[in-house]
Amino acid sequence: MISRELNSVTTRLSQSRRWGLILCCAAVLGLVPWSFHAESRLETTARIENSEAQRVAEELARQFHSPFVNRAILVVDGLPSPDSEPGRHALREIADSVRGQPGVSGVLSYVDWPDRLFLGRGEGTFLIIGLAPATSSVETLVADLRQRATSLAKQFQSRYPMAKLELTGETPLNFDLRKASSDEVRAAEIRAIPATLFLLLVAFGSLVAALIPLTSGQLAIGITIGMAALLAHRFHLSILVQSVATMLGLGLGIDYALLMVSRFREALLEGLSPGEASDIATREAGHTVLISASTVAIGFAVLVTVPISEIRSIGIAGFLVAGASASVAIALVPPILGVLGTRINAGVVPILGRFTSHSPLAQQRWLQWGRRIISHPWLALLTAGAPLLFLASQALRLDTSLPRGDWLPPAAESVRALRSLERIELAGIVQSLRVILELPPGSGVQTQQGWNAATRVSKKLALDPRASRVVLLPTLTEYFPKPYAVDMLPQATRNSFLRNDQRATLFEVLPDHGVNPTAQIQWVRELRRARPEDLSGVAGSEIRIGGIPALNADYQSVVGNRLPAVMALVLGGTLLALLVGFRSLFAGLKAVALNLLSVGAAFGALVLVFQDGHGSALFGLPEGTGGVFPIVPILAFAIVFGLSMDYEVFLIARVLEMRRSGQSDTDAIAWGLARTGGVITSAAAIMVVVFGAFTLGGFLVIKMLGFTLAVAVLIDATLVRMVIGPALLVIAGDWNWWPWGLSGSSVTRRQEGTS
Repeated sequence: MISRELNSVTTRLSQSRRWGLILCCAAVLGLVPWSFHAESRLETTARIENSEAQRVAEELARQFHSPFVNRAILVVDGLPSPDSEPGRHALREIADSVRGQPGVSGVLSYVDWPDRLFLGRGEGTFLIIGLAPATSSVETLVADLRQRATSLAKQFQSRYPMAKLELTGETPLNFDLRKASSDEVRAAEIRAIPATLFLLLVAFGSLVAALIPLTSGQLAIGITIGMAALLAHRFHLSILVQSVATMLGLGLGIDYALLMVSRFREALLEGLSPGEASDIATREAGHTVLISASTVAIGFAVLVTVPISEIRSIGIAGFLVAGASASVAIALVPPILGVLGTRINAGVVPILGRFTSHSPLAQQRWLQWGRRIISHPWLALLTAGAPLLFLASQALRLDTSLPRGDWLPPAAESVRALRSLERIELAGIVQSLRVILELPPGSGVQTQQGWNAATRVSKKLALDPRASRVVLLPTLTEYFPKPYAVDMLPQATRNSFLRNDQRATLFEVLPDHGVNPTAQIQWVRELRRARPEDLSGVAGSEIRIGGIPALNADYQSVVGNRLPAVMALVLGGTLLALLVGFRSLFAGLKAVALNLLSVGAAFGALVLVFQDGHGSALFGLPEGTGGVFPIVPILAFAIVFGLSMDYEVFLIARVLEMRRSGQSDTDAIAWGLARTGGVITSAAAIMVVVFGAFTLGGFLVIKMLGFTLAVAVLIDATLVRMVIGPALLVIAGDWNWWPWGLSGSSVTRRQEGTS
């Protein structure tokens, strides 16, 4: 019987829909298996194109030939003091073992360079390990180095039971932070799926109907991550792709399939056959899904213009997941629904049946609600708009400086090692500023003028109270403080601090242990604003700054500078997509304005709860953070703007359908709200659960993002789309369809052409 129905449905499919089904099935079969190998192909580092910090790193690698451009810090604890013979012997054993690790370009410790730099309070110390893999990225070495360190620690524990070797530094920290993000996403997915299934059961009252959207969401995730794994062969893609694909795949994939299933079941209730109901779902709901997915895709495509690898990766992931979710919903779900027919209602949960979004009781209540809005549109507008405008006004205080406090995931090895360095006041080696002084043509560092210039710069840097130590060539040759003494240094040291043309030298400036990341960023900006000749005393000299503080400063600046352009492109692209979809300038402008209200209110809530600390204890924070990660506003804007448009498209498309059937504006609004209110609130509830699950973990940036998205969807699907949107439709009247009117609507023309 099922075979006959499958043949019947396949026969009914048009050639374009048949090809869509074939391509979608091919994508599922071909890409989903690749998703299981994605993590090993995605990067954990952030790259900022043409940033000063990036240029400094490239200069150190290509012109200095430094073996320590990329480096890790191996923190040694529980062994004898490096000043003792047993301690030096242990350090030598560790260094020799690590040097034999493939991809290690150099090792430096107190044994190689007996400087107080390696000695902190107590008996702890560290080794600097240069990372230069021949074929793969530097983060691939982290796991191998940790395995080697664990093995060494076990060997020492037979003699020194408290021995501990842990890896930290920029590369291990990036590796652990991105891995923590990935783990948080997996945990959130596990938390969200049972709650999502329950909400789908409440929406449909049927297990079969509930499982289709849930499966669609999982397929969208698999297709997206599989495609990203293939693209990672040619492009730098961040491991955050997994986070975005999971977060949005669950949301969009379920939303779009939910709309399809809802429209299909509604058609069945009207007495249509399964095949006809499937056609109706594809034609009516499918067009709505296309408009919605295009607005989401536009928001993410704009992120590709930001020259930060992880933000571009998020843009690519969002674009792919929007396409995958729409493809599964339009090409794969309708044929399945046609085959299932009335079996879509199998597995009915009796107690939920009368409360589903399609029950007569639910639609009657939405109809009554719509008529109340129609009767008092100005009151509805004022009542719902006032609190949202207040929240949106708080967004003007949004501070994108790094949050204060300890927000790093405490369980990560690199964070534990960093805390160990902080306890012995040696953490500055991880957060050092890399300052390059370049002299004008004709000058050299090993000339007396160049040597004096380097000494002058070092003294000015050392006098800053934020500096703990400045390491440069004159300090490395303190026993022979003359330019020619550089030739007596080991080759690796010369390469680290002297450029091959001898016109530039490196200063490693270690911040004092009390200088927080925000103060470090401010320090970088002050140095960049200073005139190089004032620091060096040499006209025509240049100064460039790299290192973690400089990278953070560049990241913050790029995001701040690009946010207005991103917003403008998202607004313009979304408006264009709505004009194409609805052929109404007024409807497009209204939708964009309402979206801005939703986004502004969500940002205001983020400021009040996380930045100011009102209610932050509910999210495991004892006080406000004082700032918001720079990535959160730009990412949340792109995501929220696309997702919020879903519900506007759902509602407007249905009101247009009612107007086409000859109903008056007020009746069309009331019935459009009655037919979509349950779908919108069910879809929004699922989104809120999915995003809310991300606030329950321990990673602060994920908490902030999940909170912002959950609040935005909650506000948008309740006050904005169920109150303000219908009220504006009533107030605007025929202006809703200006300037082309109902006859110009692409939705209307599409429907009339198939009647």
